[in-house]
Amino acid sequence: MIDFRKVIRSFGFAGQGILDLFRFENNAKVHLLVAGLVLAGGFWVQLTHIEWTIILTQIGLVWAAEAFNTAIEKLCDFVSPGIHPQIKAIKDLSSGAVLILVIAAVLVGIIIFGSHLLNDFLSMTNNSRLWFSIPFDPTLACF
Repeated sequence: MIDFRKVIRSFGFAGQGILDLFRFENNAKVHLLVAGLVLAGGFWVQLTHIEWTIILTQIGLVWAAEAFNTAIEKLCDFVSPGIHPQIKAIKDLSSGAVLILVIAAVLVGIIIFGSHLLNDFLSMTNNSRLWFSIPFDPTLACF
């Protein structure tokens, strides 16, 4: 039998963790600001449903990676309050993982937003047929 009180309590703890992440962690605040700008940009260029799905997934992955990184760093600080080379390596690897994901998200954003912005720019400079277009075929997105 599922104890719904425990489930609700667990969601409360998780929500508090998310609030703490964005309240106390500087990098998470940066990710939140960038995500807001990306969302505003998505409305401005009128992203398709599939593009929104991809962008929101990237935002969620970066936030989750930052949360894992923060948890690992806090655990390391608790276990070894002093300076230790192994703890430094663990923290560096953890933050490096976030950076890898952020780079991938930026590349995805460049591909998605770049095609919209380039097509908008070309349509403003030349009202005739566009000489360059980056089409997105949603049928190719299905694996």
